[in-house]
Amino acid sequence: MVIVFPAPHSFTGLDCAELQVHGSPAGVKAILSVLTAFEGVRLAGAGDFTRLAFENGKLDLTEVEGLGDLLAAETESQRRQALTRFDGALSRRVGDWRQALLDLRAEIEARLDFSDEDDVPFELPAHFKADIESLENQLADALARYDSGRIVREGFRIALAGAPNAGKSSLLNALAGSDVAIVTSEAGTTRDTKDVTIDLGGMLVIVTDTAGLRETDSLAEQEGIVRARRAIGHADLVLWLEAPDVETIPRPQGIDTPIWIVSSKTDIGAAAPDSDFALSMKDKDSISVLLSKLEDHIKTRIRTNEPGLISHLRDKAALEAAAENLHQAIAHIGIPELCAEDLRQASDQLAELIGLIDTEHVLDRLFAGFCIGK
Repeated sequence: MVIVFPAPHSFTGLDCAELQVHGSPAGVKAILSVLTAFEGVRLAGAGDFTRLAFENGKLDLTEVEGLGDLLAAETESQRRQALTRFDGALSRRVGDWRQALLDLRAEIEARLDFSDEDDVPFELPAHFKADIESLENQLADALARYDSGRIVREGFRIALAGAPNAGKSSLLNALAGSDVAIVTSEAGTTRDTKDVTIDLGGMLVIVTDTAGLRETDSLAEQEGIVRARRAIGHADLVLWLEAPDVETIPRPQGIDTPIWIVSSKTDIGAAAPDSDFALSMKDKDSISVLLSKLEDHIKTRIRTNEPGLISHLRDKAALEAAAENLHQAIAHIGIPELCAEDLRQASDQLAELIGLIDTEHVLDRLFAGFCIGK
């Protein structure tokens, strides 16, 4: 069966035909062999159809990224956020911001271009500065939600840290629901970081087991400790485990990451008085309580009822640059030439975000992750 999708109503914006054939590998291979024998016909590469859709104006760059996120989504929260981006929510917001910038630029550039005309007053409108400040505040509000969008897209990172034999690997196994880490009574068993992904209430959570922190002569264990400290620094939350049968070591200091003190092995000793949680691997209820608290904490962090508008580092960089340009425009409001240039640069940052300018390097990297046929 052949289904024809005439331009411009197809996904790519071009005339397209879809062949629905029997699924045997030999049959498909034979059909492809015949088709590629025609001049100008080749097999599609990764992302080729989506690139055509972008080039023909069917999708902008943020919508293409949304499609990529949707194809990679593992959890419900990721799916909803990706769908919001793919449906053009960010594109529409950026369009509103660009229109506001165009209005501001028109006001000031008209005065620069036609300053010798009697019917064009040189004084800027009384609301001009307030309009720039309002736009800067809107960008700041969007940037304030970046962390939420990033966590949904990339996953919430939890680092299990503490002294050797504090129960980190046992907790990892309990959270994962399987024996993914080796557990022994010998200190220093874990010498590298180990990541396990779990779906917690529809949210992607990445739990990292780390090497126990201590002084050691083992080069392998020393490297594991370096990686453990790096994982702690990159985490969104640190679960710091302490156990009654393990010597207490200094807790992390001077990091911005929230730290929960978890007293483990409470079946053999009392929990620390200042601990946030007490648990035993023999008590499944204590693990359930911890999981429930983690879910509540993550939902609070990501505001799960509202999909993130910006979630890519590229979004953050563009909006930060545009916001700085607006801040400079306010500072230069008494120097019209500089103010106009600041507004133009802010507009260019937003145009680049949605793919109107300077997109090739972004597209090449993005489509490399697409599968054939997308």
